[in-house]
Amino acid sequence: MEKHTASFLRIYAMTHKAFPIPPDPMYVPIQVGSATNAPLGYLRDDTGDNISDRNCYYSELTGLYWVWKNVADVEYVGTCHYRRYLIDEREQIYTEQQYRALLREYDLITTRKVHLNNSYHFGFAANHNIKALDMTGEVIRELYPEYHGTFVRLVNGPDTYFGNMFVTSKKNYDAYCKWLFSIFFEVAKRIDLDTDEDSYHKRVFGFISEFLLLVWVTVNKLSVYECKVGMLGEKVETREIKERLAEYFAAEDIAGAKDYFMKKHAERPDVLMEASDITGELRLAMQVIATADEEKRRGEANILQKEHDFRALMQLFTRINHIAAGDCAREADPRISDTALEIARLIRPSGTQS
Repeated sequence: MEKHTASFLRIYAMTHKAFPIPPDPMYVPIQVGSATNAPLGYLRDDTGDNISDRNCYYSELTGLYWVWKNVADVEYVGTCHYRRYLIDEREQIYTEQQYRALLREYDLITTRKVHLNNSYHFGFAANHNIKALDMTGEVIRELYPEYHGTFVRLVNGPDTYFGNMFVTSKKNYDAYCKWLFSIFFEVAKRIDLDTDEDSYHKRVFGFISEFLLLVWVTVNKLSVYECKVGMLGEKVETREIKERLAEYFAAEDIAGAKDYFMKKHAERPDVLMEASDITGELRLAMQVIATADEEKRRGEANILQKEHDFRALMQLFTRINHIAAGDCAREADPRISDTALEIARLIRPSGTQS
């Protein structure tokens, strides 16, 4: 078991890379997938009873499993990510005092529900191997028939939690993990995990578990407090993509920038999600590429011939989007073409950055 002074609450920050640790000692970093990666100097998920070597399928769940099996000296326990934390209405990371107050009223604290445009089943099928989700439903029907009706109803509805971020009593945490991993271990016996999927899509259990938390709390009638998620810093992967795009822009290489980003997006479909692109600059960079492409097609001087500094382009396209939205008047800037404004209007509202 983990050696810590007994405490009321401890929140484990799941990570696979070094990061600035919040100063509050309540937050404890744990390196997930540490069985197959170089040590970071944090608590590791490959000690004691663990499934660390299965991180490629389970993502941060290998950390959740480790906490379930190896931590017994806390009354309440939570999980978060190295960049994502539950935050209050003032957008500050919760303190232990705030958690104490909330836990007097609620059984579990987690993220606000994500409300999808379609059903969860539809969205999962569009982005992942639907066989994994369908088999999860089948295993639930066999092992936990009292959950199956709720699973069917919710999987055909639009809501889910995300991030596997929550705080609850260790008793609830252990009960949830016992339920969750008994399902996934059985599903793993029945589907082919070693397909030709890339590393992102292989993390199927990490994705499905976000939804299963909603099923579990619904069936168990837990009182849930839903709150915002705050982002601290930018993903290394996001920063690296922006740095490479900046090189293509500086070289006025539209085709190279486009090909590079399409390859990266295929590898990591999440790069344009708000949780990854927290500044919106990757979306702006895609707008730069689309604008330059169309200007070139129309035989016009493309934007990269007028401006190719990445930071200046981000500022310029933020202004273009505000002009397109009617928030400000068009100014006499030779870099802003009618084509650029036309594209900005086409992509609203996602193109508008504040």
